Amino acid sequence: MELTSRESWAVIHGLVLGALFLLAFAGALAGLWSFRPGLITAKGIQERVLRLKVGFGAMAVIAWGTVITGTWIVYPWYRAKLDQCAGLELPSAACSPRNFLLANVNGQTADWHHFGMEWKEHIAWASPLLATSAFLLVLYYGPRIIARPWLRTAIIVLLVGAFGAAAIAGVFGAFINKVAPIS
Repeated sequence: MELTSRESWAVIHGLVLGALFLLAFAGALAGLWSFRPGLITAKGIQERVLRLKVGFGAMAVIAWGTVITGTWIVYPWYRAKLDQCAGLELPSAACSPRNFLLANVNGQTADWHHFGMEWKEHIAWASPLLATSAFLLVLYYGPRIIARPWLRTAIIVLLVGAFGAAAIAGVFGAFINKVAPIS
């Protein structure tokens, strides 16, 4: 199997960075969920706070890497001004994935662009913003989070919001790439 440079970037964007973000989310959520009084010793709090800071920081960096590679590397190839799509089964050098979807060559595919790519273009940016906000709260409050259940809940809400935006964008990306791959 051989990947073009465009396909390689799509893999880095979606499968590598996207998957790392989802794994980091699971670890961050588990770490924060169990960060409660009575479950951790005083010495364990120090170790756990360091782990939370590193984990949340890595998750925020990965989220930024995912949206940046998607927006400025992969997305321009998707949106190229190539519109010779008539009679094609897949996008080609003469038909960009965006125009392929909009041309409805293989059924009603324009909605994939109108809703799916709009989500990926705009709403997916919420993911790194929410992940960074959660990281900054963990960084600032550190061990004081354990005494503030409302703060831990607020950070979990930010975390779940970041995950939701990223997960939906990832699902749309996978479906769109299946119908109109970047090659």
